[in-house]
Amino acid sequence: MLIWLRNFLLLAAVLECNTQDSVNQSTRVQTASEHEMVKLHCTYSTSDHENVRLYWYRQYPNREPHFLLYKYAPSLGDYEDTSDDRFHSATTQTSTELTITDVRLSDSALYYCALRVGAQ
Repeated sequence: MLIWLRNFLLLAAVLECNTQDSVNQSTRVQTASEHEMVKLHCTYSTSDHENVRLYWYRQYPNREPHFLLYKYAPSLGDYEDTSDDRFHSATTQTSTELTITDVRLSDSALYYCALRVGAQ
């Protein structure tokens, strides 16, 4: 429980969103066979489109969320940081989409998108 609480507090501190910022993941369940490609969609709204970063996390049952990647919103350029080349993100001014190529059984998990607004 302490690990989850620590990660929740860390996530809340890092993401710096205010009450006007929001994210929404409308897809609740996505299925695929091994080696297929999967796309997960997330929309967001913010009053500051100049300093937006979109993050994706993966969480296995009874484990803490694990960082997958982050991507700048279009206004900041096309930079993406990921440790696994099978994961990519495309962003617009109102949405982000996580693409997982060559899906594996180990990709079965809960996925979260997150929004960070503000200075680096």
